[in-house]
Amino acid sequence: MIKTEFSVITESVSEENDIFTKAKDDFIASWGALGTSWGISRTMAQIHALLMVSPDPLSTDEVMEELHISRGNAHTNLKDLVGWGLVRIVVKKGERKEFFEAEKDVWKTFTIVLKERKRREIEPAIALLEDCAERTKGASSKEEKAFNNQMKELETFARFASNMGEKIALLSYGPAMKIAAKVFK
Repeated sequence: MIKTEFSVITESVSEENDIFTKAKDDFIASWGALGTSWGISRTMAQIHALLMVSPDPLSTDEVMEELHISRGNAHTNLKDLVGWGLVRIVVKKGERKEFFEAEKDVWKTFTIVLKERKRREIEPAIALLEDCAERTKGASSKEEKAFNNQMKELETFARFASNMGEKIALLSYGPAMKIAAKVFK
């Protein structure tokens, strides 16, 4: 059977769509797995990934349909992403629904995650280390002194890391890359 020109074009477009859909699905799944190392749920990271690669803002219903998740799950995670500052609410004229779009600037996304992790993880860790060091500063036994010294060293390092993160977050992308290029030659 001879293929018509139309069927050849249709098959070609279909193959391109399949390649795109597979790549997009792979990215969303992988971003979801990576997100757990940032301290966020897999679903929250997958929603973030979907919104990052979507050319237009999406509604909660569209997010639910694309990721096959419940309304409650979509709503909660979208609210959390807005709270982090990774996603913003977009109002479309004539629409009652809320739409969501992700921050597309990679450097801004990085600095937002950095700041949020500092607030959620590093600051509480510093407070814990500071408290443990303070409570054991009059240590007398070898074990107590070793514990106190370790708490102080960990606190010093955590404060250093926190300060470095703050300095990096204040830079714009270009200067940050120049510094990184010099440091990591």
